[in-house]
Amino acid sequence: MRYTRIIPFLSLLLLIGFAGCSNDDMSSINSPVSDNTSQALAKSDGNHNDDYEGDFDDDNKGHSRNVHAVYTLSNSAAGNEVIMYRKSGHGELSYAGSYSTGGTGTGAGLGSQGALVLYDGFIFAVNAGSNEVSVLSVGRNGLSLVDKKPSGGEQPISVTVHRNLLYVLNAGGSGNITGFKIHHDGSLSQISGSTKPLSSSASGPAQIEFNPNGRVLIVTEKATNSILSYSVGHDGISNGPNVQASAGDTPFGFEFDRRGRLIVSDAYGGNSLAGAMSSYNVSAGGVNLISGPVYNTQTAPCWVAITNNGRFAYTTNTGTSNISGYWIKHDGTLKLFNDGGNAASTGAGSSPIDMAISNNSQYLYALSAGTNTISVFRIDNRRGGLKSIQTVSGLSSGTVGLAAN
Repeated sequence: MRYTRIIPFLSLLLLIGFAGCSNDDMSSINSPVSDNTSQALAKSDGNHNDDYEGDFDDDNKGHSRNVHAVYTLSNSAAGNEVIMYRKSGHGELSYAGSYSTGGTGTGAGLGSQGALVLYDGFIFAVNAGSNEVSVLSVGRNGLSLVDKKPSGGEQPISVTVHRNLLYVLNAGGSGNITGFKIHHDGSLSQISGSTKPLSSSASGPAQIEFNPNGRVLIVTEKATNSILSYSVGHDGISNGPNVQASAGDTPFGFEFDRRGRLIVSDAYGGNSLAGAMSSYNVSAGGVNLISGPVYNTQTAPCWVAITNNGRFAYTTNTGTSNISGYWIKHDGTLKLFNDGGNAASTGAGSSPIDMAISNNSQYLYALSAGTNTISVFRIDNRRGGLKSIQTVSGLSSGTVGLAAN
């Protein structure tokens, strides 16, 4: 997607309700497909509404911690797949396999953050084309399909997991969020009464995520410039939404820092050199602004990633094909790096979207929709700077989401 076209393109998507930094071209994956597509789906035991305390995978906790890998989602309309890359001790990636989700994607960008999540040995992924959520188990020899369930709405674009709860954000139709219980084997069952509306039927949602203690769900809406919060009870049922205006325009991706503060990108409708980030405190009553918008003089900041020590936050600027870095101060205020908002380039016309940071916070991975590549950077843990070490090519157009361990 060329710079001369990205601004009107983003504005058009905002008007139709799922704006964002996305790529609309369609093509097939260039890597071989795993034979795991024939795996049978495990059966779950129907709807449940019991006590949600405790992790869902106590019996297998940490069984995939030695599988050092990065994952992305093909989002292909011909058959959705999780693409796996093995990670070396120096952060470089090598292709390891493609594994069917049992559903279909859209073949185009979703304009969302969180299309797939890695959590305690399982990958949870959206099938935006077939309106489903899939679960794949992570093993030393690859991935195995565990379960696939209807998402509770249309066009699921983002998922979030806390202990044995999963919530999915559905962007199609009138839009909603829907909750599921995760059983010990990774299978899902929808929670009765968990489906809740968004602020409107044309809100342009971007992401859903639990806060660190799992008691609050946050959803960003691009078209309404709103941040939604839902309180979550011990039964797993959410209540809300509480709708609040965003400090900046077009709130998009976000992450929580180690103290539970919300760091949000402000895309400003893709307007040239107008991007920013904002930080908020979060409680069951909603969000309260700490700082922002803190402008980075870049275009269309969308996806957000934060290092484990909570010192550095990064956002991909889709319109200017680079990554901005911010310091998160002790009080939660944000300060742009001294580079003036250009911590690293992903290459001309690359249009970076999703990001993921390794568990040890030594490496940052950025998926670029314009060049269908993953850029690998080493993080300077003292100053937050990024050094390019690899570019992986061969992904299909429409690929979305990144997860890393």
